Amino acid sequence: MASYLTAEKKDEIFQEYGGDKKNTGSIEGQVALFTFRIKSLSDHLRENKKDHSCRRRLLTLVGKRRRLLAYMKSQDIVKYRALIEKLGIRK
Repeated sequence: MASYLTAEKKDEIFQEYGGDKKNTGSIEGQVALFTFRIKSLSDHLRENKKDHSCRRRLLTLVGKRRRLLAYMKSQDIVKYRALIEKLGIRK
C-alpha cells in the first residue's frame, strides 16, 4: 500500500462510498479509492514532472476507473450519475 494511503483512510473511503468498510469489492468504493489515488498521484506529478513510473501508474489507474465507470453506467445509470456528482469527476 502506498505511503499516502493508510489503512484508516482506505476504511473511511469504503465506509463512505461502499456502505461498509469491509465491502471492498463494491464498484462505488473502488471508483472512490481510485479517484483518491489519482488525485494524490496528480499532485505528486505536478512537483516531480520527470517521475515516469508514477505517470505510468497514474494512467493505469485512470484506465481502470474509466472501465469501472463504463460498467457502472451500463448497469445502473442513476447510481453512476450520483457517484460522479459526489466525487466531482466528469464535469
